[in-house]
Amino acid sequence: MVALLLVLLLILVLFGAGFALHLLWWIALAVLVLWLVGFFVRGTSGQSRWYRW
Repeated sequence: MVALLLVLLLILVLFGAGFALHLLWWIALAVLVLWLVGFFVRGTSGQSRWYRW
């Protein structure tokens, strides 16, 4: 009985970690797209309001 509960707990932890990592990949992709848009907008206008590099 205890082993079954430990396996179920392990499955829940791994599922939660997988969901969190999947969500972090989508957030990283969104940040990359925003950075690329900011980079190209800065390249055409010469001035940047996004960041100063």
